[in-house]
Formats: sequence, structure tokens, C-alpha cells
Amino acid sequence: MDLNYSLEHESFRNEVRAFLAANGDKAPTGTIFRKQTKEDLGWQKLLIEHGYAARTIPKEYGGYGAETDILKSYIIADEFARQGVRPGHSGDFRLVPTLLELGTEEQKQQYIAPTVSGEMTWCQGYSEPGAGSDLASLSTKAVVDGDDFVINGQKIWTSGAHYADMIFCLVRTEPDAPKHQGISYLLFPMSTPGIEIRPLVNMTGDATFSEVFFTDVRVPTSQIVGARGEGWFVANATLKHERGGLGDPNQAEERFHSILEMMKQEKIDGVRLIDQPVYRDRLLKLQARILSMKFNGMRILSSSIKGDDPGLAAWIVKLQGCELNHQMAAMAIDILGEIGILYDDSPHLRDAGFWQYSYMLDLGLIIGGGTAQIQKNMIGERALGLPKEPKPQEVE
Repeated sequence: MDLNYSLEHESFRNEVRAFLAANGDKAPTGTIFRKQTKEDLGWQKLLIEHGYAARTIPKEYGGYGAETDILKSYIIADEFARQGVRPGHSGDFRLVPTLLELGTEEQKQQYIAPTVSGEMTWCQGYSEPGAGSDLASLSTKAVVDGDDFVINGQKIWTSGAHYADMIFCLVRTEPDAPKHQGISYLLFPMSTPGIEIRPLVNMTGDATFSEVFFTDVRVPTSQIVGARGEGWFVANATLKHERGGLGDPNQAEERFHSILEMMKQEKIDGVRLIDQPVYRDRLLKLQARILSMKFNGMRILSSSIKGDDPGLAAWIVKLQGCELNHQMAAMAIDILGEIGILYDDSPHLRDAGFWQYSYMLDLGLIIGGGTAQIQKNMIGERALGLPKEPKPQEVE
């Protein structure tokens, strides 16, 4: 990969820096797990107007409409991370690319523009109490009654369900088909009669996800992405985008720089932590992993530019990114010493409790979106071609 940017790309980087210098203070702060505010919507609109969000989404669907230039997209992500400014988005980073790839024209026209702007928010109805790691064994069912699907069942760990406007949901529509072939992918409002939402408090202390119950919920049969029974294929397209979005090397590098600055400030017995070998060695180990993650990102970038399949490089992103972020948060808490165990509204919190919150949130993300154990199985079996784990022999 040629690491030298062209004059065009260097000029573009300067444009992004100038924009951030003039507008970076307008970016919202705080957790992303909440209902969108006027400030969020205004920031997103500004970013789309300048091509720093929804950059390659066609204008007819509410995007900026630029030609695909992977290096420019990389520069945007890099500069926003360097400045610690919340980047824009392309709507729901899981659903929008799925609709662009597999949705009907009517679905694209109806959903992408309000999703990209942030006016329409989504949650994902995948996991169930008895179908988490083995998602294909889900039991929420939908039967056809006239022009509607009638849905009954339950979802769990549904992030943002209590404030989402819409849900993309997996249901079993073909009960007699093999489990991977009897699933359909539906879109419908969370305000539909028969939906009950029960928020669940996670390790951060916030109710970021919920249980969702469906009782005779009626959804038009037209609200399906793909055909009946093809939901597993559509769901895997969504999961591909979700996993790729959970390991951003630019954001990881920005976190590392924050930890480095903390180590220059914090002292034990008058000695800066950066000058203490035990802490410095631990920091260098994290830096090595971040560089590895960044170079793996460059490998994926090179493959994208060439139109090649990145293979193993893409499979490891979610596993690598989530575990690394959690380890960085753990180190930041250790650096803070006794202050690192504070939480909630203590007057002595540093950075509004960012590192304590991140430690718990990132631990959850190691589980969410496919547990680390499941990720390792997928890497071994699908990317490396290793034999599948033997199943227990059935007792006759």
C-alpha cells in the first residue's frame, strides 16, 4: 500500500481540519445511547451538507452523493478522531447499507433519508432468551392473516428499544423449514399495537437495552426485506456492517493519546507514571496492539480500493477492537488510582466518568454483536478453514 497521499487528498485533509477548527465545538457530547436532540440533528445536517456524513449515499436518499473515494472517507474518520469530535453517520450503520444493497426502491425512498438525518431511529430485534449465540434457532413467529403478518414472541438485549422509532426484526415465518431457511426480516414501527418494552439496566447503570414482547402485532406483508424465508441472508448482511463498525482504529488511537497524556500528568510519590517502567511497558504493549489494528485497517482499505475480498483481515476487526478498547479503559482506570473507582455523580470524577463508563460499556460490547467466543469460532471455521468443533454424540 502506498502511504503517500496525493496532493488532492492532502488538500482534502486540510479542508477537513479547517471545518473542524471552525465547527468542532458544535458537536454534541455525551453518550450516543439516547434519543436524538435538536443539537444532534443540527450537527448531522451540517455534516451531510459538507460531505462528512452520509458521504456516498445518493442525494435522492438524503445523502451527500459523492463518488466513492475510500481514502477521503478514511481521512474524515482520522481527522475527527484526532480532534476528539463526534463524527457523523450514515444513519443506522447496520440498516442503511443493508437497504441500499437488498431493499426495494420503495423501502429506500421511505426509510433511508429520515434515518440518515437522524430523525428516524432504529433498534435491532435479533436476540431472544433462547436464541442468543445460536441466532438461527429464534422462535418469535409470524403467521400470515390477510395482508398482514401477525407476530408473537419475545426479543431481548434490544439496544435503544425504549426510544427507537422503528425496528428491523427477525421472525420465523416458515415453521417447517430448516432453521436457517424459515426466517424473514421485517421492518415496522415500535408504536405498533401489541408491542411491550421493558428497559433493562446494564453494567454502566443505564437502561440502554430492553426486553421487547410481541402480542398479536400486525405488520403489513409488504414490510419485508428480501423474500419470505430469506431473512437469514439479509440478517448476515446487517451483521457484517455491525461487526465492521465496532473496531475503529482511529478512535482507538485517539483513546491511546488520551491515556498517554494522563500518564504525563498523574504521579506516584512525585514520579510521573510515564517515567515508571511498569506503567510504561504496559502502555507500549497497548500501543503495539493499536498499531497492529491500524495496519490491519490499512490492509482492509487496500482490499477495498482494489475491489478484493479482505478475508481474514475483516473477520478479526470486531474481536480485536472491542477487546482492545476494554483493555485501554482498564488501564486508564488504573492510572487514575483511587479516583478511578468513582462513579455516577461524584464531584471528584475525571472527564465526567468517561473511563469508568467505557470500561463497563466495552465489556458489554465484547459480548454484544456476537460474543468473543463466537467470533473466534467464526474466524477459525470460516476465515481459516479449520474443522468445526465436534458435536456431542446423541444418546439413543
